[in-house]
Amino acid sequence: MKTFCLYFIHFEVRKKNTMPPKPWKVLSSRINECFRIFNLRTDHALSPRTQHAHDFYILESTDWVNVIPITSLGEIVLVRQYRHGTRDVTLEIPGGIVEPQDSPEDAARRELIEETGFKEREMVFLGSVNPNPAFLTNRCYTYVARNVVRVKTQEQDEKEDIEVEVMPLEEIPRLIREGEITHALVLAAFYRFYMEYLPGLSGDAAP
Repeated sequence: MKTFCLYFIHFEVRKKNTMPPKPWKVLSSRINECFRIFNLRTDHALSPRTQHAHDFYILESTDWVNVIPITSLGEIVLVRQYRHGTRDVTLEIPGGIVEPQDSPEDAARRELIEETGFKEREMVFLGSVNPNPAFLTNRCYTYVARNVVRVKTQEQDEKEDIEVEVMPLEEIPRLIREGEITHALVLAAFYRFYMEYLPGLSGDAAP
């Protein structure tokens, strides 16, 4: 009887909310400020459900990329760097912005060698995510750099302070579990790596 009641309540809720959400109509849009890495934009948009208009504050940003570099020995190349947003040092994978002249894969190759000095034998696309669709316009693309080797020294710019760390692949789940790796986009990248990339390697000896 309890199961039936719960099902009935669930059915009634779905019945009352039969109209799926729709995109809001943008009535006006203006750029407030322009910065090097993003533009601040205000949209005035109309709700199709209530017919009321509201302001939305949007960050127009270029796309981002991150890379999971793995050596032939099954080690992951990580970067430990200072992040001023949290004013803390974080453990991450290499990444950065996709420049206008670059494809995401071009950016992945550039960021990998600049931040770590490592170069890949092959770059494999894992997928992309919306970093935060509530107020960001961009996407973040993730790649696996296979069979990386160090070929040169790092090329850090004036705002970077990066240390390279090479760790066994089996250490990654512990680093995530213990809060050593906390960057949301890095966690999303490793989720895809473990759920989609590694299972597809059955019978493939190369990382």
